[in-house]
Order: sequence, then structure tokens, then C-alpha cells
Amino acid sequence: MVFFKSFAKSLEGSSYPKWIEVALSDKEETEVEAECRAENLKIMKECIDDGRRIAQEKGCPDKFLAIAVKLFDKRASHEVYWKENKAKEKFDKL
Repeated sequence: MVFFKSFAKSLEGSSYPKWIEVALSDKEETEVEAECRAENLKIMKECIDDGRRIAQEKGCPDKFLAIAVKLFDKRASHEVYWKENKAKEKFDKL
């Protein structure tokens, strides 16, 4: 599946931008997904440690996983965000 993102480029002498569509290659998309996955695993491990610590401090050690998941939801970036950033990098190079 190819990821596409459109960006507005200002044109001199025009009040309307020109929209340029940027696509990630399969290789770029796979690399971004792998980066995102690795980062999310790191974040999830940190959230589990933090969730365990918070649950112990608050006297509910059996709730640490639910706390960890909530922390992860707040901290984690999603693949679309990473892909959009990669597409923006390509656009900025144009």
C-alpha cells in the first residue's frame, strides 16, 4: 500500500497555493513502519515500568497494565504521523 500526502506550495504572484502530492516508496514506507514499531516498543516498555511504579505507589498493583496502556495511548505516535513526517521531508527537498 502506497502512502500519499498532499502539501501546499506557495506560488509567487498567486494567492492560491499549488498542491503537490508526495508518495512514499514501498521501501520508505517499510522503513518508517519499522522505525515506528521500534519506537513504540521502547515507549511501551517505559510505560509498563511507569505503570507498575504508579500502581505500587497508589496501592493497586494489579492495575499496572491498565495504567501502562493508558500511558502508552498518550505517549505513542502512530504510523500515519511518522509517514506524514517522512512525506514532509521529501516535500521539503523538492
